Amino acid sequence: MSRLVLASASPRRRELLAQAGFVFDVIPAHIPEEPRVGEDPEAYVMRLAREKARAVFGTCGAADCAGAPEVLVVLGADTTVTLDGHILEKPRDADDAKRMLRMLSGRTHRVMTGVAVVDALGSQVAAETTAVWFAELTDEEIAEYVSSGEPMDKAGAYGIQGLAAKWIPRIEGCYFNVVGLPLALVARMLKDRDRGTKGKRDEDATL
Repeated sequence: MSRLVLASASPRRRELLAQAGFVFDVIPAHIPEEPRVGEDPEAYVMRLAREKARAVFGTCGAADCAGAPEVLVVLGADTTVTLDGHILEKPRDADDAKRMLRMLSGRTHRVMTGVAVVDALGSQVAAETTAVWFAELTDEEIAEYVSSGEPMDKAGAYGIQGLAAKWIPRIEGCYFNVVGLPLALVARMLKDRDRGTKGKRDEDATL
């Protein structure tokens, strides 16, 4: 029987995975999260998802990861917002959050999440993309939202599941992807992993 470990400290990912009925442990990964020179957003989130999952899988000889490595499955994920080729990660401070929200105001941007499933046989990595339409925001609305504190730990400086919901009239794609974890993609990858446990995997797929 497999043991699933989520390599993320994100409370939103924990909530989503539990909501979908998965039983799992949480062991956050601690890796640098900086894009490489010339790295596009999709390649960036896929690389970080894989690195997070591999980093946690590599520590699993420790007591907090007790269990046979061959039945251990680690799930890694990374989400970013992209607009005009720019990667918008978590804001550094309030001014940075305001800058991002001004960029998103009245525009359509994309949210990308890379997902990696790693076990003793290899890794499978994929990416999900959702288009998000944003209403035009006034400076007062932006300032009030930033003062709430909600944007500060979220890629692109907003949370679709929170106060920013009133500014998002439309999305195209997976809602849960925007929150931080595309559940249908995760479920399919884990099912594919269960079906293919006898064969080595080291694949990338873009959905």
